[in-house]
Amino acid sequence: MSSNTPPSFLSRIAIAIGSFFAILGNGRLAADVTRLRAGEALAADVAPREIRVEVPVEKIVEVRVEVPVETIVEKTVELRVEVPTDTAALQLLGLLQREARFVDFIQEDVAPYTDAEIGAAARVVHAGCRKVLGEHFTIAPVRPEAEGARITLPAGFDAAAVRLTGHVVGQAPFTGTLGHRGWQVTLVQLPQLTDPQAAKVLAQAEVEL
Repeated sequence: MSSNTPPSFLSRIAIAIGSFFAILGNGRLAADVTRLRAGEALAADVAPREIRVEVPVEKIVEVRVEVPVETIVEKTVELRVEVPTDTAALQLLGLLQREARFVDFIQEDVAPYTDAEIGAAARVVHAGCRKVLGEHFTIAPVRPEAEGARITLPAGFDAAAVRLTGHVVGQAPFTGTLGHRGWQVTLVQLPQLTDPQAAKVLAQAEVEL
């Protein structure tokens, strides 16, 4: 017998007798029977209802976090090697000797020679010295004006770069005639020495075999 088929008469008598004693002993069952007799529908006969339950969903939020990155700075360090003043002077003399025979010329007693002979030797020395200066020094005039021009020196002028001659009276400013533009070194490029002690040898002795 299926659940939807009503029971037979005999079955209902058995159910009634059994329910009678069950109702007497169970108050909750008696209350359910009372509601049923009052017309309340059975749970099985009630159509199911759609119940919407809103379940909060966790919202995923994309957060952009800026992390500071250490900046790598490439720094070039200029290494300057200080050469002792006496060593640099010896090095310059060695260059003048090699290119212009400068030391030989100065050490030579020129009194026995004629002016023409001295002039010929001086031309060789001049060319060599000029080559050394051009290769290892950058030289510029102290004053940009032409020689013979009238110039005015203001108060506080560089006395180490300008020398006053003639009748100097009072305080600057001074106005006078430029007799010599002067020279100043703006760059020195001497060769790097591997043995500073060797700079003392201006010219090696020559031995012919």
